[in-house]
Parts: sequence; structure tokens; C-alpha cells
Amino acid sequence: MTCEKQEKVHHSVCMDCSNYSLYCYRCDDFVVNDTKLGQVQKVREHLQSLEKSSLMGDRQRKRKNLENLAFPSKVFKDDGLSLALCATGLRNLGNTCFMNAILQSLSNIQQFSRYFKELPAVALRSGKTAGRRMYHTRSQGDTSVSLVEELRKTLCSLWQGNQTAFSPDSLFYAIWKIMPSFRGYQQQDAHEFMRYLLDHLHRELQGNHNGMCKSLFCVASCRNGITTVVTSIFGGILQNEVNCLICGTESRKFDPFLDLSLDIPSQFRQKKSKDQEPGPTCTLSDCLRSFTDLEELDDAELYMCHKCIKRQKSTKKFWIQKLPKVLCLHLKRFHWTAFLRNKVDTYVEFPLHSLDMRAFLLEPEKSLPGSCLYDLVAVVVHHGSGVGSGHYTAYGCHEGRWYHFNDSTVTVSSEDTVRKAKAYILFYVEVFQHPAVDFIHSLFYLCCMDLCNVSSWQILDHYFIFFTMCCLIVFERYVLIRFLS
Repeated sequence: MTCEKQEKVHHSVCMDCSNYSLYCYRCDDFVVNDTKLGQVQKVREHLQSLEKSSLMGDRQRKRKNLENLAFPSKVFKDDGLSLALCATGLRNLGNTCFMNAILQSLSNIQQFSRYFKELPAVALRSGKTAGRRMYHTRSQGDTSVSLVEELRKTLCSLWQGNQTAFSPDSLFYAIWKIMPSFRGYQQQDAHEFMRYLLDHLHRELQGNHNGMCKSLFCVASCRNGITTVVTSIFGGILQNEVNCLICGTESRKFDPFLDLSLDIPSQFRQKKSKDQEPGPTCTLSDCLRSFTDLEELDDAELYMCHKCIKRQKSTKKFWIQKLPKVLCLHLKRFHWTAFLRNKVDTYVEFPLHSLDMRAFLLEPEKSLPGSCLYDLVAVVVHHGSGVGSGHYTAYGCHEGRWYHFNDSTVTVSSEDTVRKAKAYILFYVEVFQHPAVDFIHSLFYLCCMDLCNVSSWQILDHYFIFFTMCCLIVFERYVLIRFLS
């Protein structure tokens, strides 16, 4: 058994059961040859026969359940669970439930998934043959991998209804190539993966816009860098206020964010014995208040006061200066104690509808009525005791119905079941829709997509309507502020 380019023996290898490719851990590369006895090919043939028999059994069972239905429906019962026929699961490629849970959550955020689904394929964008199957190795260079393209293909494969599960192996290999910390088949942190994924998508989309950001709309929104669909949907702004307790000097800084990491307040973390009465339930509002409350920094975080010219005791407070269209809230369930990273298993109550963020805004009086309300669209849940173990699943709301995504299995769920989940990551979508919002979204997509097939008159017409809409929004805000004052 040897690896590509050089012969190495006695190395541990593994085989991907979805496409039967062989990978060497020691060489960090794919194996291209076989043993003299053809052992690799024998394993492949055995796995193929097992997969065929399994697929035939699934198809026969699915056909039987469909024939037994007395009324048209999109679900059927299997072992007491309502399996969703329209939904598509994601195969676990070896402890990849952390990735599957995040991908299923993102697929239920319509603004995000729609953008990638409407992108043309790489072959249509660049004129190169991109549909060919490729094993990504380090020798091929960074240009051989497109995270945007692999995510587009994965999202397009979900919610088709023509298969029960899709194998995201091409996307997983692209992630191995671009994000080395996620190589291998060990369990990973879903929140850390989401942060890396969104960051690299943003970078790649920024690179695709080089030389294209010439329009007035793009220039206006790109003063601090090129805006992409990632920052447009998930991007918000925090105001960080630090006050010196000695001289009273105040320092303000604005920080962009894609998600907010919230501590579970310490008074709710204590485990109670069976004899003790249950205390008050921790709510999401408690976690948000803990995040934005005034906090005195300890001695390890002394503030460098420019007026005192030395490190002084100080206080810190966060305000939300700008809310995103999709609010991603991460509950800090893992924390270090001595040499271990323990899990906070406290249940946190969260609303499914009308989460009001107005109380946490820097200037709530300037917000439009109803503009700070959010509805839940997806939840990521961690089952188990530690970050390096356990299992991740997700709940997602699609066309008004809740589903539970457990790797390859997708079942219909209910709002009551979702409410009882011990959430790890929550995705909320802005409820308020201004009459101009949908138009602005479509204009943003137009600027982000390839403009080669759009005439200059069409673009000018869009800009004229956009300018009129902006004037109406400014006038409406002016009247509202005057009325409130």
C-alpha cells in the first residue's frame, strides 16, 4: 500500500464509504494504487454490494408506505416517526454530524440558501470544466477547490424529494483542503465550524468580486470592504463602551459580528439534587441581559487608559448598534475547568416567535415599529457530555412546518418538541418586512451576480427605483422621529 508520489508502507488508511476513496492519515493525501493482492478493490466491491442491497430495501419500503397511504401527504410513518418525503438528509461521513447540522440549518434560511441556489455553476461562470469528479490533493493548488461551488451543489440537492439522503463528500473534501483544522474524522465543534465556514465563504465571494465592484450601489456599501451575502444577511454591529473607574474616560469602539456568543448566567448553572425544589428557568432574555449588562473587568483584563497612561480598573458594556437580518445566537455550553472542558447542560427557554431585541439596541427610539422582532427558523442541538464527543442534530422550519435533521434521517417535528430542546445555536430571522426590503434584496443579488447578461438600461432603471425607495425610507424615518419627539 503506497501513497501518491512516494512509496510509504505501514501507514494507517481509511476508506470513504460513499465514494470508496482511500485516504492516508500519515501522508495527508489520497491513496491512488492497490496492493498486489487487490485488497482495496475487494473492499470496494464488498461495500458496493452492501450499498445496493440497502438501497433496494429502502426503495421497496418507501414504495410500500406510499402505496398504503389513503390520502396525499408528504410524510409517512416508520417505526413511530413521521418521515419527511420532501426533505433530504445528509449522510454522516464519519463524525460529520457537526457539519450536517449546520448545513441543514443554513438550508432553512431562505435568503441565504436562495442566493447560492441561484448562482450559476462554475463551468458557466468561468468557462472551465468543473463538473468533472476530482480528488483534491495538496499538489493541485488552492485554485482546484471552490467552497462556494460545493456549497451551492449541496444546497441544491436538499429539499428535492427525489432522494432520502445526499452525501456531501465533495464539500467535505473542499473543507479539508481549505480548513486544515477540520481534517480527519474526529468530532468537531459545530459553532466553530460555522464561524470558519461563513468566514471562508465571505473571503471567496470577496475574491470573486474583485474588479466587478464598480456600481454606485456596491461602492456605497463597500467602504470598509466588499459586502457579500454573508455579511449582508448575518452581519450586525456592536458598540463596545469601556469606562475608566479612576478618571472617568470613556472609550467607544464599533465591532462587526456574524453571531453573538452568550454566557448562561452562573445562577442557572448549579446542578440541583432531587430533594431540592426546581428554581426559576433560565430564558434567552436572561442570557442576552447578561451579555449587555455593565461588567467590571477583573485584574487580568485591566484597561489601558490613555489619559492615566497606565492600566486601570474599568467597566465594560455592549450595545447592539445594528441588528442583522438573521440573528445567530450561540449559547456557551462548553467551558474550561482545570484541565477539562465541561458542558453546561442547563435548559434555556427560548421563544419560537416574536423575539424582541429592542431592549438591547443602542438607540431603540430610532428603530421602526416592529423592526426588532425575530422568528426562530433553525436550532442546533448537542447531545452528550463533551465537545469532543456526543452528537449534533438540528431542527429547521420549512414552509411553516418543523423538521428534525439527524444526519440521513429527517422526521417531521412539532413546535412543542422544538421548545423542549437544549439549544446550542439558534437562528432567528427578522420578521419586519419594509415594502422596499424585497426590492433591495433583489438589487443586491443583481449586483453580486454576473452582470454580463443585463443591459445598462435595466441597471439604470433599477437604480432609479432604488433611489426613490431610499428617499421614501428616509422620509418615513424622519416623520417617525418627529412624531416620537
